[in-house]
Order: sequence, then C-alpha cells, then structure tokens
Amino acid sequence: MATTFEHALSTEGTKLERSVLRELLRFTVDPEIISLAGGLPASERLPLEGLRTCLNAVLTRDGSRALQYSPQHVPLRARIAELMESRGVACTPEQVFITNGNQQGLTILSRLFLDPGAPAVIEEVTFTGIQQVTLGRGAEVRTVPTDLVTGVDVDAVEEAFRREPRPRLLVLVTDFHNPLGVSIAAESRERLARLAAEHRVPLVEDDPYGPLRFAGDPRPPIKAYDDEGMVFYLGSFSKMLAPGLRLGWMVAPEELMPRITTLRESIDLESSTLVQRAVAEFLGQGRLEGHLAALRETHGARCATMLRSLEEHLTGGAQWSRPEGGVFVWVELRPGLDATELFRSAIAKKVAYVPGGFFSVHGATRNAMRLNFSNVTPEAIREGVARVAEVVREG
Repeated sequence: MATTFEHALSTEGTKLERSVLRELLRFTVDPEIISLAGGLPASERLPLEGLRTCLNAVLTRDGSRALQYSPQHVPLRARIAELMESRGVACTPEQVFITNGNQQGLTILSRLFLDPGAPAVIEEVTFTGIQQVTLGRGAEVRTVPTDLVTGVDVDAVEEAFRREPRPRLLVLVTDFHNPLGVSIAAESRERLARLAAEHRVPLVEDDPYGPLRFAGDPRPPIKAYDDEGMVFYLGSFSKMLAPGLRLGWMVAPEELMPRITTLRESIDLESSTLVQRAVAEFLGQGRLEGHLAALRETHGARCATMLRSLEEHLTGGAQWSRPEGGVFVWVELRPGLDATELFRSAIAKKVAYVPGGFFSVHGATRNAMRLNFSNVTPEAIREGVARVAEVVREG
C-alpha cells in the first residue's frame, strides 16, 4: 500500500516485511484459543526462583554498577566459552560477543558481509528472521533444499558456492530447525565447515535450539569443525533459559571484534548490564544443567504427546517430522490443501498454527504447517491436534 513517505523510503525500508510470527503472537494471549503457533519454552519451567536469587545476588554484590552502562561482561563471556567447550567448540572469551539474542547476531553479520544485491545462500524453507536479514536487505538469494531427515542438501550448497559471483554469506539452522524440526546430519557438518573454508564464504550457524535435545545422541556444532575461522556461531539464552532475557552470543574471530562492536553500537550500543551479570551468576552457580534437564524432560514428553496425537488423527492424510529436540513439528498435508486458506477455519475452531508457506522463500510448502509443542499442556496438545485434524478433513 502506498504511503505519504513512499518516495523517501530506503531499499531496506521498502523490502523488509513484518515477521508473520510476531503477528501471530496475539493468538497466544487469547485464553480461548489453543495456540500451537508459538515458539516458546514451557512457561512453568522458566527458572523464576533461580533468576530471582541471582538478580538479588548481583544487586547486593555489585550495587549501582549493575544498573549503569557497561562494556560486555567479561565473566559472562568466560562462562559462555566454557559452555561452548562442553559442546566441542574451542574458543576464548575474546572470541565471544554478547548480543540481544540470535536475531541481533543475524542482523550484525548480514550488515558485516552483505551489500544490497550481493549473493547469499539460505534454505528454501527457513526461519523468517533469516529471510529478513537477507531478502529484506536486498540480497540476491540463492536457495537450497532441506531434507526432513538429514537436513540441508550439502551438494546444493556446494553448487551454490561454485556459481559466480561467489556468495558473501551462508546461513543455516543447525539443530531442530525452525520450522522443520530437523537437524543437519552428523556427517554433513564437517563437510559444510570445509566448504566454507575452501570457498571463503562465511557460514553463519544459527543454533538457538541445540541445547534442547531430549532424544538421540548430541552432535557437535558445525563450528567444532572450523579450522579457518569461517564459521560464525550464534547461540541464545532465549530458548534455553528465558525469552524475556533477550540475551545471546556470537563466536567469531577476534580480529573482527572491533568491526562487530562498531556495528553493534550503531544498533543499540550494548546489552543490559543487569541481565548479563544475572545470567553470569546463574551459570556460575551451576544452575543451567539442572534447569535444562527439567526443560528437556517436559519438552520431550510434550513432543511425544503431539506425535501420538498426529498419528491418531492425521495418519493417511499428512506426514510430519519427528524431532529429537527443539520446540517444533513440521506437518505436510496432502497436495492441494492450503494451510493459509485453512487458517481462518482453524481460528473459528479456536486453534492456531503457523502456515508453512510463510517460511518458504518462493512461496512453496503452502500445504504445510508448523506446530509448537513446548509451551502447550498435554491436554491442550491432544485437543488442539484434534481440532486441526477436523479443519484438515473439512478442507
């Protein structure tokens, strides 16, 4: 729709579109609607008492210093380096940069490497925030397919790398993909790191869900195989601790930290001093692993409930992913159905999901939907899936 200021808008201001996921958040606050549309961890597992204790400890010990502007909190960077080492990634605190969540990390790195019109490689079906920092910034996007069992098609990535001009960036969701729920195969990760190094293409590893594995064997991040400094790892406390903290991190070469810092300053200067210190205290008190164990247990049970409900109500009419962690199940309906068109009927039946077409760069997967299991009770999952199945049958 044209506006009074249409002539004055920048290219990014014109191209950037609002994330449909933010629009759909309004359905998560309507108590009459069973929302399978969100992407939140289990609310009852958020560590209220632990964070309260840590905040009180920080305020008592640090006083007004915890409420002032401050450089990045060095003890937190050190704790994150230890966390990365536990996942097989060797890095120093100097290679850790604090962000306000993974989306800010994506924004910083896209601005660091991508000029408008420059080529970038992303998955054909991927998180809308990744589309915002590539397509939304005017990049020439090359898409690659993703298999629901093995993850991104590495042969397609290599082919995209060989095309001229050479891509300036590759962005992948490593574990428990948003929205597909799939993880990149173990044997593919080393090859991806090798391809990034060989072709000198920065690989951004978006990994907010990796610590949320509740089944199967853990897999090292792609960054664990990076010998050339071409893999930029993004991690977040939003999904594994509490979304409202808005705190994440980046692992990047120390030589790029001055440029990354300058880009960050142009956005919002810095992350909350209080939040950084509270999270460092939480990690320092050894609270994270116990919290994650409880979160994984709850998420695993709810995922199992959703998979059983899908089998009960949609067998023969759909197929779906079977995630070993994270918070999403991807459901593909029979050809010819359009989950976007069915959405109004779903809302009328008091259930919400995210239509799959919103995640596709080229508008495919319109017969798919993303379902969240993590922040929904088992009873609501069973009833919600039954309502979705009713909508599908009537469609």
